[in-house]
Amino acid sequence: MSPILNRAELLLMAETLSPIPFPFPEPPSVYELSPELSRIREERSVAEVTLPDGTSAWLVTRYADVRKVLVDPRFSSRVAAAMMALSESELGKLTNESLIGTDPPQHTRLRKLVSREFTARRVEEMRPRVARMVAELLDRMESLPRPVDLVQNFSLPLPVRVICDLLGVPAADQGEFHKWSNGLLGDWTRAKEKEEAAVALIAYLGRLIVDKRNNPADDLLSALIRAKDDEDKLSERELIALGIGLLSAGHETTANQINMFLLTLLRFPEEFARLRANPDGIPRAVEELLRFVPITATGDGLPRITTAEVEVNGVTIPAGAIVIPSLAAANRDPAVFDNPDQLNLDRADNPQVGFGAGIHHCLGAQLARVELQETLSALFRRMPDVRLAVPESELRRKSSSMIRGLESMPITW
Repeated sequence: MSPILNRAELLLMAETLSPIPFPFPEPPSVYELSPELSRIREERSVAEVTLPDGTSAWLVTRYADVRKVLVDPRFSSRVAAAMMALSESELGKLTNESLIGTDPPQHTRLRKLVSREFTARRVEEMRPRVARMVAELLDRMESLPRPVDLVQNFSLPLPVRVICDLLGVPAADQGEFHKWSNGLLGDWTRAKEKEEAAVALIAYLGRLIVDKRNNPADDLLSALIRAKDDEDKLSERELIALGIGLLSAGHETTANQINMFLLTLLRFPEEFARLRANPDGIPRAVEELLRFVPITATGDGLPRITTAEVEVNGVTIPAGAIVIPSLAAANRDPAVFDNPDQLNLDRADNPQVGFGAGIHHCLGAQLARVELQETLSALFRRMPDVRLAVPESELRRKSSSMIRGLESMPITW
């Protein structure tokens, strides 16, 4: 006689026969992982899911399996632009030509040329300028009546200023650049506004490249114009794609991480107090917050598509299948992280995959780290008693955005 199956086993059997609707509902708080993601990771790691348009895909949740998806060349990144349904738009075409939308050998060529100039040393040399921008924004915040919205007055403008400084966008143009950036990276349902912003940015960057060719300066765009590998150089189109790629990756993500990280620290006051008392621990704390706080609304990274049949944790995924690596689930895998659902700002062994892995590891990861480290350091020094000015339950999350964030975050100190 067959043993009696419990409810969990029955659910697992049912899900094996029928794909699971995805994405899952968001958890109650910004620092929690979706229970569905946790359950799939614990029970089997790989699950077939159904996307809102009815398309079938494979969700991968365990750390080792997620890393396989990120580094194995049989999982192609070229699907990313197609998944955003932008292939016929100017932004979509540009994405398909960018680092994020290409595979080797084209990706290898682009990354080689870019990496020669966009180095860790260049980013570290920017740290004093980033600290100065942070200080200027905090100066202005301190002059405003309280409470002050951290989103509009700090976390949104800071990444744009940093990227403008990195690329060499003149100060007089940064207001327009900021407006186009907000249009490009805002509500994903406003396709017309996004396309208009993309067209404006493409035209502006084209003019800026011409100016940098004639009047080179000490900035990344000038350096990339000069960069060459033998006779190979970046084309104007590739330079524009890189500029918009840095903006797309660095603006919305870093802005929301500033908000999410502070909100999480306020939710765990004992950890927050220990960090304020030991600011030398901020770099390690940033790594833990990158691990602990899911930054995308669904907890996953950009999708891949299989170029051949491939086995993941005993599951055979056919060629041509969409595969979604859950970075958030991987970052909470108990096989890799002790007490993974606990925030531990002193965590020493922390191979988090918040910035991805492999050839598509985020190009701007170190720049984001510098911004986050300098922000937390200055906030703790100047506003040690910073706190929410409204109950957390009153904070409104962004809708229609791939990046998890807040519409506003009123704070006082």
